[in-house]
Amino acid sequence: MPPSVDDNDDVIELTREAFEELVSEALDTIPPELTRHMRNVVILVEDEAPEPGLLGLYHGVPLTERGDWYGGVLPDHISIYRNEIMEICETVEDVVDEVRITVVHEIAHHFGINDDWLHRHGY
Repeated sequence: MPPSVDDNDDVIELTREAFEELVSEALDTIPPELTRHMRNVVILVEDEAPEPGLLGLYHGVPLTERGDWYGGVLPDHISIYRNEIMEICETVEDVVDEVRITVVHEIAHHFGINDDWLHRHGY
């Protein structure tokens, strides 16, 4: 169990540090043959989502859409929304699973994979 966890009957509470560690662990599950192709992208943990129910969001230009014109641009970023994930989970184990699913889902967008494909495959 991550450090500084308060697993009560109402809402799962993890410190930002513990949640960021879960995101890091989820990133470690991505095969190196994929992560070595990730270019110009950062992953951020944010407390609040811009809209209710949003667990993560990819902002940027997917690798499949980058052409010769792509250069000198700010990094893409993937936001993982801590409070939204904790609100939908009943246990710490649920948080671990949801963080992993959300991280994989948003990284897939970086690779140009759409929501239809992701949902069919459990993400």
